[in-house]
Amino acid sequence: MDYKIRTKIARILIDDQIPVDSNITVLGFVRTIRIGKEVAFIEVNDGSCMGNLQGVVHNPDQFPVLEKILTGASVRMKGKLVISEGKGQKYELAVESLDLIGEADSTYPLQKKRHSFEFLREIAHLRGRTNTFGAVGRIRSKLSYAIHTYFQERGFCYVHTPIISASDCEGAGDLFNVTTFDLSNPPVRDGQIDWAEDFFAQQVFLTVSGQFEAEVAALAFGDVYNFGPTFRAENSNTARHASEFWMVEPEMAWAELEDDMDLAEDFLKWLFRYALEKCTDEMDFFGKWIDKEARRTLESIVDSTFERITYTEAQDILAKSGESFEFPIGWGKDMQTEHERYLTEKKFGRPVIVTDYPAEIKSFYMRVNDDGKTVRGMDVLVPRVGEIIGGSQREERYDVLLEQMKKHGIRNLEDYQWYLDLRKYGSVPHSGFGLGFDRAIMYITGMANIRDVQPFPRVPRWAKF
Repeated sequence: MDYKIRTKIARILIDDQIPVDSNITVLGFVRTIRIGKEVAFIEVNDGSCMGNLQGVVHNPDQFPVLEKILTGASVRMKGKLVISEGKGQKYELAVESLDLIGEADSTYPLQKKRHSFEFLREIAHLRGRTNTFGAVGRIRSKLSYAIHTYFQERGFCYVHTPIISASDCEGAGDLFNVTTFDLSNPPVRDGQIDWAEDFFAQQVFLTVSGQFEAEVAALAFGDVYNFGPTFRAENSNTARHASEFWMVEPEMAWAELEDDMDLAEDFLKWLFRYALEKCTDEMDFFGKWIDKEARRTLESIVDSTFERITYTEAQDILAKSGESFEFPIGWGKDMQTEHERYLTEKKFGRPVIVTDYPAEIKSFYMRVNDDGKTVRGMDVLVPRVGEIIGGSQREERYDVLLEQMKKHGIRNLEDYQWYLDLRKYGSVPHSGFGLGFDRAIMYITGMANIRDVQPFPRVPRWAKF
């Protein structure tokens, strides 16, 4: 093997694809270095896997560069892969050539000791080199690939929905404005900012969801999915809220609520199974250091059949539970996490899909049931966190959708005429859901804060890096 070709450590330790006695080149960051009179040990990690590779340097006095190498430095080691004579590793590198690529001095903040997650958020540009955040980054990458694999293998078309949008899909109103105006002196007409003078000739925002555009695509391609960033300007400083996060949003034409529930259950089980089977190195790490129940939690969901109940049935169960809930229950009230966890953990002991919510507490686009009071919405609830997926059958009837938009206080209906047109020209039943990717990563890994599953978190008063 040519010395000039880099060998990733994962190929050695995980794939076990490099024969013993091969001449290889390894590039990595120094985790530890110990220099003795007769031998020096350099442990490096290149980010390709959890494991480190130890380089063994005999006759260290012949390698003066060793005196310049400290923890955090990047190095190139060339030599022969051999069976390790020490404990704790299968292979090591008998170093024949050693180069210092990038120095790191004693101020390098990731010295060999445990660091709090709070401290590591302050150095997010370096935290990916730690075991925890290396594992988070790799599992996030692998599960992103898994999401595309799942939908592509089932004939879904991947659509790129816009990041800049003129509509508020969720009706929440917590939107980031996008403008080219000089904010100290914007054009004004009749006492209001004149958005007609702005770049897009109207007020636009960072998207809160790609659902509406996915509906457009579904009514052309059949089954589609969007997987991309979304934004909320909600001033929530909790462990589960971020201002920028990624959403997985499939949309299916000629599909009703039952089809939507079937897809959501199958998709969630498939994703969790993928994590268990394809991300074993990372899952073992999270099970040991972050959440000892991480693997068992996923296994219990993969092996279960999701319970399906209506919102009305859920309220009856909660009312008869005898539990002392912090938040009130009752028909017409939105369920809180404590209610959702009771259903999944105490009542059924498995995931629950709740359907047919009161129209007043759900979005205007959900299909109205024949009772005129409830809509064909669904939430997938899982033990330990509650809601993990939200979706619905969309309202495909023009007149009913228009009436619902008016009831929900949608202003400027003309801005939504294109959305209404979907119900005017060849309307079909269609359904979809949204999975918050970052929260799914939290659930899979056991990480407690959304800031620690995003490489560069965006939260109120924090947009560094």
